[in-house]
Amino acid sequence: INREMEYFSSNFIVAIHFIVMLLVLTVHGSITSDKEALISFKSQVFSDSNPLSTWDEKISPCNWTGVSCDELGNHVVSLHLSGLRLTGSISPHLGNLSSLTSLELQNNQLSGPLPDHLGNLIRLRTLNLSFNSLGGVIPSNLSRCKDLRQLDLMQNQISGKVPPEIWHFAELQTLNLARNQLAGDFPSSIANISSLVDLNVGTNKFGGPIPSSLSRLTNLKRLDLTINNLSGTVPPSIYNMSSLVYLALASNDLWGDLPGDIAVTLPNLLGFNFCFNKFTGTIPWSLHNLTNIQIIRMAHNLLHGSVPPGLGNLPNLEMYNIGFNSIVGLGDGGLDFLELLTNSTRLNFLAIDGNLLNGTIPKSIGNLSKVLTKLYMGENDIYGSIPPSISELKALQLLDLGDGSISLEIPSEIGQLNELRVLRLTNNMLSGTIPSSLGNLKQLTKLDLSKNKLVGNIPTTFGNFENLISLDLSENNLNGTIPTELVKLPSLSVFLNLSRNQLTGSLPEEIGSLENVAIVNICDNMISGNISRSIGNCKSLEQLLLARNMLSGEIPVTLGDVMGLETLDLSSNQLSGKIPLDLQNLKLLQLLNLSHNNLEGEIPTTGVFADPSKVHLESNHDLCLGLSCRTHRGRNLTLVYIVVSVAAVVSLCFTVGVIWYVRRRQRMMKKGSFESFVKSQPPMVSYNDLRLATDGFSEDNVVGRGSFGSVYRGILEGAAVAVKVLDTTIAKSRKSFLAECKSLRHVRHRNLVKLVTVCASIDAENEDFLALIFEFMCNGSLDDWISGRRRRKNADNMRFNLLERLRFAIGIASAIDYLHNETEAPVVHCDLKPSNILLDSDLTPKVADFGLAKLLVVDANNQTSISSTHTLKGSIGYIPPEYGYGVKPSTAGDVYSYGILLLELFTWKNPTHEMFGGGVSLRSWVQQQFPTNVEKVLDVELVEQMNKFCSDEEIMSPSCKLPQSRRDCLVTVIGVGLSCAAESPEARISIRDALRKLKSVQQILQKQEFANGGHEHCSLQLQIMD
Repeated sequence: INREMEYFSSNFIVAIHFIVMLLVLTVHGSITSDKEALISFKSQVFSDSNPLSTWDEKISPCNWTGVSCDELGNHVVSLHLSGLRLTGSISPHLGNLSSLTSLELQNNQLSGPLPDHLGNLIRLRTLNLSFNSLGGVIPSNLSRCKDLRQLDLMQNQISGKVPPEIWHFAELQTLNLARNQLAGDFPSSIANISSLVDLNVGTNKFGGPIPSSLSRLTNLKRLDLTINNLSGTVPPSIYNMSSLVYLALASNDLWGDLPGDIAVTLPNLLGFNFCFNKFTGTIPWSLHNLTNIQIIRMAHNLLHGSVPPGLGNLPNLEMYNIGFNSIVGLGDGGLDFLELLTNSTRLNFLAIDGNLLNGTIPKSIGNLSKVLTKLYMGENDIYGSIPPSISELKALQLLDLGDGSISLEIPSEIGQLNELRVLRLTNNMLSGTIPSSLGNLKQLTKLDLSKNKLVGNIPTTFGNFENLISLDLSENNLNGTIPTELVKLPSLSVFLNLSRNQLTGSLPEEIGSLENVAIVNICDNMISGNISRSIGNCKSLEQLLLARNMLSGEIPVTLGDVMGLETLDLSSNQLSGKIPLDLQNLKLLQLLNLSHNNLEGEIPTTGVFADPSKVHLESNHDLCLGLSCRTHRGRNLTLVYIVVSVAAVVSLCFTVGVIWYVRRRQRMMKKGSFESFVKSQPPMVSYNDLRLATDGFSEDNVVGRGSFGSVYRGILEGAAVAVKVLDTTIAKSRKSFLAECKSLRHVRHRNLVKLVTVCASIDAENEDFLALIFEFMCNGSLDDWISGRRRRKNADNMRFNLLERLRFAIGIASAIDYLHNETEAPVVHCDLKPSNILLDSDLTPKVADFGLAKLLVVDANNQTSISSTHTLKGSIGYIPPEYGYGVKPSTAGDVYSYGILLLELFTWKNPTHEMFGGGVSLRSWVQQQFPTNVEKVLDVELVEQMNKFCSDEEIMSPSCKLPQSRRDCLVTVIGVGLSCAAESPEARISIRDALRKLKSVQQILQKQEFANGGHEHCSLQLQIMD
């Protein structure tokens, strides 16, 4: 028995050891496979700040940043990497994390499709990939994640229809698909997710009616269907979803009356947003009985009637917007309902503009909420005075009382609103003087007092404005001189309008200080004296309007330096002397009106003068042309017209002579083309203009997204434009907007994208709206072609040959040379990369995206400093090495980025390609083969085009040799790229030297093309720096 017990005991111990070893191996195998999945993920993402530096393969992943494991450290259960600025794509190997319950990668810059393998995470409860740039479709096998509670894919580029399997999650509580490109009819099967609490599918392309089956979601608290293509009436059952706390149906095509008993059927409602639809009837009488409601938004509908009682019962109200309906007031007490809002101490937004309200502003308006920031009351029939008590609204940032019948004086107390950014009092009957106290509003960006009856001087205190970008005092009775302090405001960048007043005196000599302003309009005053030569310093001017004054002296020749000038009107003054020949150089000038002056001498014949329809010279009796100036001096206006017509005929003959070239380049433009539109377009458009131009900012018109916001294709007056809408919720978006305006208004070059106009306004939701409108580049970006996206869209599968690639390189270099060496203050782009090189209809490259641009300013001590509102950013692979050590942006940094771009253009390899890493970069890879084996790094298609005598199999073999003449040229080009991308800034050549060498190569290649295979060699010598 003892022997049997000993035998049993020994076998039992062996078995236990065996089981323990199996468990250890299993545990080790699980954590090892999880580590491999995470390493694969890391290999496909990048970030400047290297946030995954703790992901060391030598230690357990449980100790890595953002990784959590179970209590025993056997399995990874959560991966949280939000807000780390990660770029790249999501590795499908994440699907191997079999125990993962939470995956949160929101607020990064990830791109690419959603991996199908995410459906393998069957224990997943939270999936948050919001605020990235992920594309493709929603994988149908995501429905395998049966335990999913939260699915958040907001703010990506996901398209297509939602797979029907998604609507069968049994445990899902939050579903957020907002701000994507999802389409199709809104499915009724969504009612199957009975556990749903929060549903947000706003800003997509869902169409059809709202399904009545939604009412079966008895646990639903938030329903957001805004900005889609939904149509029809709202099913009555929706108004019976008593659990709803927030209901938003704005910006669709919905109609019908709103039920009066909405407070009874939706007793828990805190937010109600029905803006931008076609709802009719009156404001629901019971809505003001929801004592806990916080948001009421019904603007831009077809509502009528008066404001129902009960506003005084809403202590938690934060936003009340009934603007742009047909709401009426009752007699002199039509605005008395505002007094009831004094109980709403949390109110920060109030909009009643665009209605039929009448009456006076109650004196109690100063008792409104102390946190009120925006007050819209314009476009009504409001009369009487502005109560001084309005100054009690200390938090006010926007005050709009325009387009009414308000009279008497502007109360000086408005100058106490220290937070005010926008003051709009236009088109009223205001009288008296402009209070000097307005100069205390140092935060003010827009001031519009136009179309009133104001008198007296322009206050010198306006010189205190620090952030003013537009000032409109036109159509008043102002007198006195233009304050010197006013024209010294460096912040003015949109317009200065003082027209139609009674201003006297001369134009201040300091007017040249307005370096950033786009429009100066001082027409219809009594300004006398000379036009200062300093006007030539206003490099950003697009319109200069000084007509119908008493100006004398000569037209300053310095106006020829304002290269962006599109309209120049100096008519009906007393100007004398000759027309400056420099005006011929203004390539963008579309209207020149010098009529009704005392000008003399010869009329120029080129530039704008070649087109009589753009030039007005009548009533200048001493103007003449050519020989007639000596024999017929003093001829009347008829002769002037004849002379100008002759110039036009000469111009026409010249035009006929170059038609063959125009046809060869296929650059004939249709009527209403972009160019003719840009040159006649005023420099500002409204939000509504852009909303119409982009079909309501339809997702169909989105041509790109980025960290800044979105770019839409739009049509303005028949011409295509690109509308870049900035996301104002992002910090520093306003500074980015102003920086890009400033950079682009200082530059004019054929290889720079043209800024057509800007829009700084309020959107449909009464939020700040900033947009930049550019010429539309129909052929996408250079990155589209390199990645193959654009080529696949072209039936001819166009492939760029050597000369075409060289033309791209020279065009880009020309733009950078202009920015570095030809502008008054050198501009550093800071983000050169293929996606920022756009191509027009002729495939002309144009540098775009100046959101990171820096102006280099040289001070009195010849020290260079940087004028910028940005912290340093850039794009992985193109950022110069020294920036990583805190070195300030410089022109040498742009040269480095250009060098990488040039190498990419000829190798067709992106610097972030998977083949690069572990110490190997695009530059080092090219350097290793240079110059002996340079063909090994060239794009295969380029080699094929240059050697038509090798078979497909021989193309990359040693037996297939490039023609020596072409090879020499390529060695020079690649050498330029390597020299530009040298590690040390001091070792890099200048962009001007790079441009010179590339142009020399181009000339040689063009000669070879002409000679059909000549033997001239590229003999340029270039030292390559390591």
